[in-house]
Amino acid sequence: MRKGILGEKLGMMQLFTETGEAKAVTVVQAGPCVVVSVKTPEKDGYKAVQLGFQPMPEKRATKPYAGQFKKIGIAPQRFLREVRDMDIEAYQPGQEIRVGDLFTAGERVDVIGTSKGKGFQGVIKRFHGRRGPMSHGSMYHRRPGSMGATGPNRVLKGKPLPGHMGAQRVTVQNLEVVRVDADRNLLFIAGGLPGPQKGLLLIQNAVKSAASAKGGV
Repeated sequence: MRKGILGEKLGMMQLFTETGEAKAVTVVQAGPCVVVSVKTPEKDGYKAVQLGFQPMPEKRATKPYAGQFKKIGIAPQRFLREVRDMDIEAYQPGQEIRVGDLFTAGERVDVIGTSKGKGFQGVIKRFHGRRGPMSHGSMYHRRPGSMGATGPNRVLKGKPLPGHMGAQRVTVQNLEVVRVDADRNLLFIAGGLPGPQKGLLLIQNAVKSAASAKGGV
């Protein structure tokens, strides 16, 4: 069964394990989240729990959302995300979810976020292409290269070209939860996580570790 919580990326630091090993971790302000709605197969065609994160002033909420929040008696939430395949019978609208109720140290999680936007970039930075000769007279240093054969008379799909880089949905899988601070709603996750500081993250229990435990690939 899936479980998940929304969080805010705070930054990176070092933690020392009981054996004295130093680990680089990312600190996440995970929750508390509020259950905004529960999706059922009978009504919506799928199972999911919609979570709200970070209260905001009521004047900043649109009228439809303000009415939805008022109906269940909670403050308007800045972020709304759905976590599918959760145990919908265990959650009710208006219920608060805290990180200490979901995750423990040693668990494996998948983290979903939006990568940092890099703007318009060339092929060398965007696709790690090789540059041309830098000597005088080459006149060909950091350009994209050949557009391909003359036969098709078009640029073939997949050709590395300059364009917008970053600002995409990124999933980092199977990361270790090094420490859980339930009192302050903090998660310490090994390694780096996508996005800038104060970026929104969705933390779920890892899919691959669960599959391997059952004998899957």
